[in-house]
Amino acid sequence: MTALHDFSLAVESGEFITILGSSGSGKTTALNALAGFMPVSSGDIRIGGRSVTNLPPERRELGMVFQNYSLFPHMSVAENVAFPLKMRGTARKDIDGRVKRALHAVQLEAYRARMPRELSGGQQQRVAIARAIVFEPPVLLMDEPLGALDLKLREALQFEIKSIQHQLGCTVVYVTHDQREALAMSDRIVVLRDGHIAQVGTPLDMYDQPRSRFVAQFIGQTNLFPADLGSAGQISIPGLGISWTDARPATRSVPYFISVRPEHLTRRPGRDGDVRIDATLDEAIFLGDVIDFSARHSSGTAIHFREPRIASAPRLQRGDTVSLAFSPGDAALVPDL
Repeated sequence: MTALHDFSLAVESGEFITILGSSGSGKTTALNALAGFMPVSSGDIRIGGRSVTNLPPERRELGMVFQNYSLFPHMSVAENVAFPLKMRGTARKDIDGRVKRALHAVQLEAYRARMPRELSGGQQQRVAIARAIVFEPPVLLMDEPLGALDLKLREALQFEIKSIQHQLGCTVVYVTHDQREALAMSDRIVVLRDGHIAQVGTPLDMYDQPRSRFVAQFIGQTNLFPADLGSAGQISIPGLGISWTDARPATRSVPYFISVRPEHLTRRPGRDGDVRIDATLDEAIFLGDVIDFSARHSSGTAIHFREPRIASAPRLQRGDTVSLAFSPGDAALVPDL
């Protein structure tokens, strides 16, 4: 069985690139092949212009951070971090300084004498990061490193990992199934689907300009409406009884959908060129800074919209009629791929 198909990707020096996909998409396979833990049946892997395809993991000079930390329980924090240096034969007089710098980068200098069992999950993960960067690798591989942590700690460590990367200037290849994490941390995202690359782009491109129905659904929340393409750029959503003109090119060889993000559907007064939809409110979910709404068009089509929480705004109740609008420029035309 082939886990990856025609996987071709160039990563720039100093770039933070995330491989994003659901379980079984091939993202961990890609990382393991890069690390040397899994052979490739064809193709070449090059780091800094040098082919490493046939080199064992220890000769690729890559830092690696796993989800399960993989710390040595019988070693102190400092000893864990020093281990890669000792394995590389680094002079003893240089080891302590490097360990100190690595622990400073992850804000754990005061914990150097502690054992892993004396640390929280977040602290253990930071030790794992320090161990991966202590020998200053040009490329740092991270396999779901925050997956076992609670939400607030994940968000805090996202900032720390980005800060460490900027300090070191290293290249990071990061694997996750969490699309919010990918959007927050990446310079570019690679979306994998069944071993194929579905799209590569910046977080902004992925969110605003998805190239397929799959990517539009996978990255963030969206409303997807089956669309008809008419002549002269005419686009209509028959189920909602709305249409407008769009100059973007599209082929009629596959079905198309219109993707509208919930925050682009608003209750603002009508503006020239806006597309308007009337619906009945079903539910409202309070999320602190924003409120998510679920409504339904008279055709039965579900519509989701999102608004910032404003204390002075009148509260919507279930059964209220809402008039929503979006700009055609905020709607993505995506093929059913």
